Amino acid sequence: MSDLDRHRIITDLLRERPFASVRDLQEHLGVSAATIRRDIDKLHDTGRVRKVYGGISAHDGQVTDRLSARPYDENRDIAVEAKRAIALKASALIRDGDSVIVHAGSTCYQLGIEIARRNVRLYTNSMPLAAYLGEHGTCHVTVAGGELYREPGIIHDPNSGGPNFFASRFFVGTQGISSDGLLESHPLLIKAITELASCSDEIVLLADSRKLSIHPRNVVLPLSRIGTIVIDDGLSDAGAKMLEDAGVTVLIANTGGFN
Repeated sequence: MSDLDRHRIITDLLRERPFASVRDLQEHLGVSAATIRRDIDKLHDTGRVRKVYGGISAHDGQVTDRLSARPYDENRDIAVEAKRAIALKASALIRDGDSVIVHAGSTCYQLGIEIARRNVRLYTNSMPLAAYLGEHGTCHVTVAGGELYREPGIIHDPNSGGPNFFASRFFVGTQGISSDGLLESHPLLIKAITELASCSDEIVLLADSRKLSIHPRNVVLPLSRIGTIVIDDGLSDAGAKMLEDAGVTVLIANTGGFN
């Protein structure tokens, strides 16, 4: 297969999904990781796609909310090292004795692992995180009540109007980020985030840099509501300026380079 054939297949693939990892492309094309990385570099240099941590993404505005929505069990295996680095950086914001809310989602799950044995009070609506903390954690855990929604991996009561819990920080992930704010397409996540946002002193966004390329149609929270974002070192200068202009404190988690 020629370079041109592989490049066509890769760009066609990104019309069907917002992100493809190096491993995804290896399996799809049957070539080595080194070949995939060279292809990614060439496509990035020509402006046809955007190189991000762990793989390649469509450019801003090329992804619809239908394509960017992924079940939790698929999303958890994407950009894992970046998410772990973000979680480690975010854990330094938490002091012993704090009360925190950790939202559902794969990056927030990694934060929960980091603080599982810390002296904190933790509220979560994440079914996978609650299960992990029940088996491995020693922190004080409060789990959201309600029904289990397996695809996004959350527990939610649509009639509760939010928990009776107040925290110093609400750690939240997002499906996408734009100058308008945090973006989501799943209606249940929109409702859950909106409710939890009123239950803390500060909102801390945990997001890998791919999220600036994903633009679902629904704004959940404006950037003005976000106190801090913890993001990997794949953040572009333009993305950093957008966040800083909105008054968001940007903390960079070092991932050790592009993989």
